[in-house]
Amino acid sequence: MTFDVSETILNIYLVIEKDYVTGFRAKAYKSDEGDNQKIEFLKNRAKEDFNSAYRFDAPQNDRKEFMKYKSFSKLESKGMHFQLFEEIFQKFEVPENPLICVTPVVDGEIISEY
Repeated sequence: MTFDVSETILNIYLVIEKDYVTGFRAKAYKSDEGDNQKIEFLKNRAKEDFNSAYRFDAPQNDRKEFMKYKSFSKLESKGMHFQLFEEIFQKFEVPENPLICVTPVVDGEIISEY
């Protein structure tokens, strides 16, 4: 009996325009490598994947205003930003605690380590 040890990993993009989070994008891959290799793979693909990534709406308040990046950053520091990615996780049917790489795209510029 063989077990499928591959998991879905995600490149998630945080689209930021004039200090507001205006959208998300995501691209999924299946991988059975170790976590370090998965992270390295996603980082290496960050710039290349952006244009072909699936688009998602960013959260808005009751007045249809987008969230300031500073507010997102506060959620991220508390580990609560994953709640904003729920639609992405459902779309790609990822399990709880998926391995993701979040790349900011600030005013059209992909901020990547590579």
